[in-house]
Amino acid sequence: MGQIFTVFRKEVTDNLRDRRTLMSALFFGPLFGPLLFAGMISLSLQRSVGESIETLQLPVSGADNAPSLMEYLTQNNAEILPVELTLESAKELIDAGTEDVVLIIPQGYGEALRSGNSAIIQLVSDSANSNARKNIRRTEGLLSSYERQLSAQRLMARGINPALINPIAVEDVDVSTPTGRSILLLGMMNYFIIFSMLMGGLYLATDTTAGERERGSLEPLLTLPVERWQLIVGKVMATCLFMVLSLIVSLLAFSVSLSFVPLAEVGMASNFGLLVAAKIFLVMLPFALIGAAGMTAVASFTKSYKEAQTYLQVLMLVPTLPIIVAALFTLKPTLALMLIPSLSQHLVITGLMKADPLALSFVATSFIATFGIGLALLGLATRLYRREGILG
Repeated sequence: MGQIFTVFRKEVTDNLRDRRTLMSALFFGPLFGPLLFAGMISLSLQRSVGESIETLQLPVSGADNAPSLMEYLTQNNAEILPVELTLESAKELIDAGTEDVVLIIPQGYGEALRSGNSAIIQLVSDSANSNARKNIRRTEGLLSSYERQLSAQRLMARGINPALINPIAVEDVDVSTPTGRSILLLGMMNYFIIFSMLMGGLYLATDTTAGERERGSLEPLLTLPVERWQLIVGKVMATCLFMVLSLIVSLLAFSVSLSFVPLAEVGMASNFGLLVAAKIFLVMLPFALIGAAGMTAVASFTKSYKEAQTYLQVLMLVPTLPIIVAALFTLKPTLALMLIPSLSQHLVITGLMKADPLALSFVATSFIATFGIGLALLGLATRLYRREGILG
């Protein structure tokens, strides 16, 4: 055990002197990821809230033909811009991108309404223009709302209860909580947590294997009176330490950055405090062994530092695949799914974020299964280090 600790201390000390390793373990992954994630969510929410209160500038040709409609649109945060356009000239404006949407109200609009017929309004837009979709949707929504209002007025004028044309009234009862709804935005946070954790050990796993082989410092290390399994265990432990440090920094960064995200403005809330962060830390802890042992095993096959980095960067994408599958198929936690590393962590963390009750058996199965697979990978890495071709 003392020899393992000696190797562990040697690797940690060497890499603490390496600025690149420190930047990777404590900045690029664990700090940049949470700040980027929180910034993107904040900008998205601010844009969404801004769209709902922003005045809709609406060019209307023939506005004088529909004074009641113009008044309704104005009352609902729309600014009417009177223009005189034909259908062809309106199409040209839309095609040129000068306007997002144009309303054309023909001369016979008012007469059609008074006679009880359908009055035609031409809404000219380009549905393929993604930048215009917001204003198109808002205009369509306002016109639909005004249409329902007119329909109700027509029925009442004839002594008919408007409810007769709507025999079923659906009452939406939403049982979700603000914390639960926040998962719609924060669900991908698990990806950033896993990715930043792996980033923390990437350079150390590369340097302690392919890096030492490339520098020629591995051969004298193997001549020391230390068993090869002790050597690899010490190296994996050092990589685990940097991954755990990266995880801690990442969780603290998320705790701080999410407090500045304006979730309350859209009826959401986050319970990502220090207590939840501590629980997530315990859930993710055995995953450090999988990451460290897996990266060390893969790096032992490579001939150079650059080759090892290339393989390991591809390997880092593997744990994200189960998260993508869970998002696509909306998987629910089951005991069988707790046997799959990264997927089980994703499901447990999602439950913690939503403040859902989680069965202790699920959490225990996730912890034990992940730790067991990590030990298996550690055994594989040890076996690979015993082969004759380890020196290249």
